[in-house]
Amino acid sequence: MYPYLILFAAIAVAALFAAPKRHKVWVAAAIVVLLSAAAAAVAVEALCGRQEVVLAEFATGMFGAERLAVDRLSALFLLIIAVASVATVIYSKGYVEHYLERSSSAHIALHYTSLVTLVGSMMTVVMSSGGFSFLMSWELMTIASFLLILFEAERREVRRAALNYLVMMHIGFIFLVIGFVAVYSATGLASFGALSDYFSRHAPLPVVVVFIVGFGMKAGMFPMHVWLPEAHPAAPSHVSAIMSGVMIKTGIYGILRVAAEIESVQTLYVVGIIILFAGIVTGVWGVILAAVENDMKRLLAYSSIENIGVILIGMGIAYIGRAADNDLVAMCGMCGALLHAVNHSLFKTLLFFGAGNIYSKMHSTSLDKMGGLSRHMPVTALLMIVATVAICALPPLNGFVSELLIYLGMFNGVGEGREVLYSVAAIVALSLIGGVVVLAFTKLYGIVFLGSPRSTHVAETSEVDNCRIAAMALPAAMILAIGLLPQYAVRPVVEVAADTIGGDYAIAMAHFTPVLSTLSAIGISLLAVVALLYILKRRAQAGRTVSSSPTWGCGFTALNTRMQYTGESYSEGLENIATSLTQNRVDGRTIDKSEIFPSQHRYDVSHKDKIDRLFAAWWVEAMHRINVGVMRLRTGKINHYIMYALALLAAVMVLTLLNLL
Repeated sequence: MYPYLILFAAIAVAALFAAPKRHKVWVAAAIVVLLSAAAAAVAVEALCGRQEVVLAEFATGMFGAERLAVDRLSALFLLIIAVASVATVIYSKGYVEHYLERSSSAHIALHYTSLVTLVGSMMTVVMSSGGFSFLMSWELMTIASFLLILFEAERREVRRAALNYLVMMHIGFIFLVIGFVAVYSATGLASFGALSDYFSRHAPLPVVVVFIVGFGMKAGMFPMHVWLPEAHPAAPSHVSAIMSGVMIKTGIYGILRVAAEIESVQTLYVVGIIILFAGIVTGVWGVILAAVENDMKRLLAYSSIENIGVILIGMGIAYIGRAADNDLVAMCGMCGALLHAVNHSLFKTLLFFGAGNIYSKMHSTSLDKMGGLSRHMPVTALLMIVATVAICALPPLNGFVSELLIYLGMFNGVGEGREVLYSVAAIVALSLIGGVVVLAFTKLYGIVFLGSPRSTHVAETSEVDNCRIAAMALPAAMILAIGLLPQYAVRPVVEVAADTIGGDYAIAMAHFTPVLSTLSAIGISLLAVVALLYILKRRAQAGRTVSSSPTWGCGFTALNTRMQYTGESYSEGLENIATSLTQNRVDGRTIDKSEIFPSQHRYDVSHKDKIDRLFAAWWVEAMHRINVGVMRLRTGKINHYIMYALALLAAVMVLTLLNLL
């Protein structure tokens, strides 16, 4: 199997570098569509069948026997990867078009090679049984995404964000290596399947925590989340979409794989509590920082952290319910978590595509430079409102369905009087997250698309090309399908959850079907009413002259765009909470209350996550010290360089004599 994969990769890379610059996207699209179609076919076979689909087996490997196989959990994540990958490569055609004139053919080829590699490595991550093949795919995924972030490497902030990402991902990688090596040393195997044997003979909690830290780094779990708000603004928007919408879910997949092998009820209970509270802190921290953020892509990055928190809350409730032998709570939590992983991949991909449309026209991601874009980019505005409503978990779209399932689990836990404290804590946290999400995304959509233009660039904007619109339409259609027909969309997710958590499919479907069918009827009726009202409005206006005028200003006639809400003023009420979480950099000063007739002021504020300094400061200082030390060795004298070479040879000889080398 591996020789064929290497041959396919070599042919793909050669084709990407040999193709003309403007045709490289179509070569990449062909490869990604081929990979996605094959992955989707295998995933559907695994979901429809009762047993996993084995693609390849290796009798020996660096960490023992390994194989590539697809079970129902792998199949669900393969479908997520396949859909987002196709949308991403289609979107990239229009986005990268603007860079073709100033980028070399090799630069574009490297970008698309990295994109194809990222797609392939994510697929092999969720198909690998563990050990060497898993770690190799995981590392390949990191390197590919690092190169994708570096697309505009001439910018200093891009290089810094990419380096920050690379360092943190390798810290997480070290934890994964430690976990697999511990399992290998005890069982002779380093696969996920060997974990159950290890857990039965050793204390499972330390290794489980090591894996949670390693996978949590990729997922963006608090406090390991600080790379997301740095990497996403630096990367191209289609790269941000696939990283935020899909790649971080591989961390969730890893945690699910490890937890699935835990047989001890007590250990599962403790792990459930750890994951639940990690989810609460991650979700609340992410959503508060998203609400106060004034950069569009950083806001979306913090929102991804919040959604990882929601998924972890569902998983935590599921494991606590399983440990308490409450099958319904376990299935509600796990179904909600898995469905939210699917949903988040759809609406976050759509949101980053929309942000890319805006950036390509406005050349900025600052909210305070926009306004009134819906008049110039009406299709983008329409598709973005779909994603905005979905991420706010409002009916009748898909975000509401997944969070409803998690709420059902928590309410069932409270109703049955089992683990009430944890269910109540999760209900309060999820309610808080839901409220602040609405604040964050009404701010994003309102300031960007509504109101009056805040800069002259808005008048020069126009709608983007059809490729980007088509790429956005794919996740938008799936958002609507899941939201309007949840009783059908949830069935494969329930089957995956039943396999993952060991729950009862029939009990869960009997509980979900009436609720989701009612939700579907209400959603379809709501859309029908809206469509009917729109038709009646158009007919009523058909024979009339429709005029427009400025919004009434309560008698004030000197209105201007400076009187609109800015990003900072919109979320001002949340600042008191956020101040303790962020470091703010202020440029200028506010208008004093005593200034009855204020002069012109400049006031700009940016927010920086305090946790970022905790994680980033140490390695920045370490790199600085290493650089200073190395520079001292660069004396420019030949005799010094000869001395260094002789010292190295002497050290090698001594270490060889001592059998240390």
